[in-house]
Amino acid sequence: MRLESASFREGEPIPKEHSRDGADSHPALAWSGAPKGTRSFALICDDPDAPRGRWVHWILYDVPAEASALPASVSKTERHADGGTHGRNDFGELGWGGPAPPRGHGVHHYEFHLYALDGKLGLPPGAGRRELEGAMKGHVLEETTLTGTYIRD
Repeated sequence: MRLESASFREGEPIPKEHSRDGADSHPALAWSGAPKGTRSFALICDDPDAPRGRWVHWILYDVPAEASALPASVSKTERHADGGTHGRNDFGELGWGGPAPPRGHGVHHYEFHLYALDGKLGLPPGAGRRELEGAMKGHVLEETTLTGTYIRD
């Protein structure tokens, strides 16, 4: 399975428009090569370089199996306009919370983890990372990751 973005390439900077310094819209994502038996997708974006440990920027689950892309969006509602249910990020919000690393902390890496699942999870809106990971246990068919960077001037 492959995950890519029209907004940035693997290992390259995420544009300011996708950060909290800009419009705070999530970047466009597209994927291909989902394994046979995929019934839904889940997505977690986190920053492993955050001072307090991995900081979750986005949780989205129960994305329909027919989906192969998410256009850039500022959706902060319970349901994403293109399918799926938003979880709660570490800013305490639904939907995407863009990069906002502390100034002077150098380059941060943002890992977009896409999971192909053998069923829908049925979690209510606002699930956190631990809840999502617990629900996915034993249901992940394949995982892929796309990493972008961001530095705050």
